[in-house]
Amino acid sequence: MRLILIVLIAFFAFAKADAQETPKEINIESPINRINEEEYPGAVVFQKADKQVYIEHDGVDMWCDLAFFYKDDNFVKALGNVRMQQGDSVSMRSQYAEYSGDTKFAFASGKVWLKKDTTTVTTDTMYFDRIKQQSYYRSGGTVTSPNSKITSRIGRYYMEQDKISFVNDVVVTNPEYVINSEQLDFYSVPEHAYLYGPTTITSDGSKVYCERGFYDTRNDLGYFVKNSRIDYDNRVVLGDSLYYDRTRNFASATNNIRVRDSINNTLIKGHYAEVYKDKDSVFITQRAVAITVEKQDSVYIHGDKLIVTGKPEERIVRGFKNVRLYKSDLSGKSDSIHVNQKTGLTQMITRPILWSDRSQITGDSIHLINNVVTEKLDSLKVFDNSFIIQQDSISGFNQVKGQKLFGFFNEENELEKVDILKNAESITYLREDDGSLQGIDKSKSASITILFLNKEIDEVIKYKGISGEVYPESQFPENARTLENFNWRGDEKLLSKEDIFKGEPPFELTKIQGIPLPEIQDNFFELPEGTEERTIPGASNLDAETFETREEDKPSLNSEEEETDGSREQREAIIERNKAAAKAREEARAKDGKKKPKGLGVKKKNGL
Repeated sequence: MRLILIVLIAFFAFAKADAQETPKEINIESPINRINEEEYPGAVVFQKADKQVYIEHDGVDMWCDLAFFYKDDNFVKALGNVRMQQGDSVSMRSQYAEYSGDTKFAFASGKVWLKKDTTTVTTDTMYFDRIKQQSYYRSGGTVTSPNSKITSRIGRYYMEQDKISFVNDVVVTNPEYVINSEQLDFYSVPEHAYLYGPTTITSDGSKVYCERGFYDTRNDLGYFVKNSRIDYDNRVVLGDSLYYDRTRNFASATNNIRVRDSINNTLIKGHYAEVYKDKDSVFITQRAVAITVEKQDSVYIHGDKLIVTGKPEERIVRGFKNVRLYKSDLSGKSDSIHVNQKTGLTQMITRPILWSDRSQITGDSIHLINNVVTEKLDSLKVFDNSFIIQQDSISGFNQVKGQKLFGFFNEENELEKVDILKNAESITYLREDDGSLQGIDKSKSASITILFLNKEIDEVIKYKGISGEVYPESQFPENARTLENFNWRGDEKLLSKEDIFKGEPPFELTKIQGIPLPEIQDNFFELPEGTEERTIPGASNLDAETFETREEDKPSLNSEEEETDGSREQREAIIERNKAAAKAREEARAKDGKKKPKGLGVKKKNGL
C-alpha cells in the first residue's frame, strides 16, 4: 500500500512539473499577417481588417489593432485599442499591452482601464499576474466603486479576495466625506476599508484621525484603535478605541477617554463614553471625571456616571452615584450633582457633604454659586438640616445647625461669613488670644451669624429668642458636647485630586479588539513560484530594472510592530470570507454557461 502511495505521489508531482514546463501556446486570429525579419526579427505581425486582431490564451481573450507575436518566446505585444477579457468578471483596456504565455504575466500602458464586477481601476501603467490573480500599479491610479473614488500612488488588486491595497497618498472621495491615508486596504464587495498609518476622515461636521482603523464606506461606520480622535466643532474625543457612526452623528469610546470642550474649557475623562453630536450630549462612565479648567484653580467632579448636555453656551454637567468634588480649597461628596456652567450654579443633591478649609458642612442639599466672570466662589446655600462643624484648635468641635445656611466667600475663596436661619443651635469653644479656654457656649436662637478669621470661627452672633449658657469645661457634660445628628467625617475629606477615586477598587481596562495588520510584501514584484530569477522576453518593453523594488514603493508602516494572534486570525477570517464570496459569484456565473466571443473562433495560422 505504501509503495502505491509513493508511486501516485511521484506521478502527480511529475504531471504537475510537466504541466509547468509545457505552457499553452498563444493563439491569434487575424485575416492579415506578415513576417518581416529585417524590421521585426522573430515576430509575426497581425493587423486588423474588418475586425480587430483576436488573441486567446488559457482563459483570457484579447483584441487589438496591431499585434506582434514572438512564437519562440510565446509572447505577444498588442497595440491600439487593446481589450482583454478574463472570464465574465475581469476586463481591461489600454493603448498598449504585452503578454507572456509562459508566465501569464501582462503589462499594459496608456489610458489603462480595468474592471472587475462593480470596481473600476484607471491608471497609465498596470501589471497583471494571472497566476496570482493580482494586478498592480505604482505610478498613480484611481479606483471607483459604487459609493467611493480612491486614488493612490501605488495600488495592488488581489482579485480572488476582492481586495485592493493602496499605498502612499491615498485619498478616498465620497459625496459626504474624504479619507486621507498612508495605507489602506479596500474590500470592494462589502466596501470595507482598513486604515494604516496617519489617516483622517473629514466631513462637514467632524474630522476623525487614527493610525489604524476600519471604515465601512457603504454604511458610514468606523472603528479606530490607534492614536484615535474625533474633532467636532467644539469638542474633541480621544480614546484607545473609538466607534463612529457618521449617519447618526454618534461616537462611542473605550479606555483612556478624554473629551475636551474648547468653549467651556472642560475636560471629561473615563473609560467608556458615548457622544451624541446632534443632541449636544456626552455620557461617560468607568472612573468618570469632569474637569473644569479655571485660571485660579481646576474643579474635579467624579461619579459612577457623568452626563454633559446642552449647547456650548448652556452646558449642564450631571453626575450620579458616589459623586465627589475637589478643588484645592474645597471638596465634597453627594449622591448626585448638577452643574450649570452658564449660571455658575452647582447643586449637590442627596446626602451632600462639603469641606471648606477646616469646616465641614452638611444638609439635605447644598448649592454652590460660582462667579462665571471671575471664576471664583461667590456663595453657598444649604437647604434643610444644615449643619456646620469645625474642629476646635485644641479639643472638641465648634458646631452650628439650623434649617438653612447661607455662606459667603472672600476673594481668596475662603468662607468669611455664614448665616444660619431658623431654629439655630450652637456649641462654640470660647478662647482668649493666647488660646486659653474661657468656656463652652451652648445655646439656641432664631438665627446665627458666624464670622471667620484666618479660616477659623472667630465670632458667633445670635439673634432673637436666645437661650443657653456658657459652661466651664469641667462642668460641661460629655453627652452634651455634640448637637443632635452630629457626624464628624474629617477622615473622608478629599486632600488631593487623586482622592476622588479613594476607596474604589483598581480598574481593569476592557480588552480592545485589534485591527489586523496589512500584508506587507518584501518585493513589489514577486518571482513566479519555483523560479530563482525572472525571465523577460527579449522583445518586451520591460527590463530587469522595471522589476526592482524601489525604496519609495515600500509602505512606511512600522515594520517592528507585532501582530497579535487575535488580529492575525481576524485578517485570515476576512480573507477567507472574501474568497468564499468571490467563489460563490463565480459559481453563479458558471450556471449561465461560459460566454464565448461572437464570431471569433480561434484558428491556427501557418507558422504560428
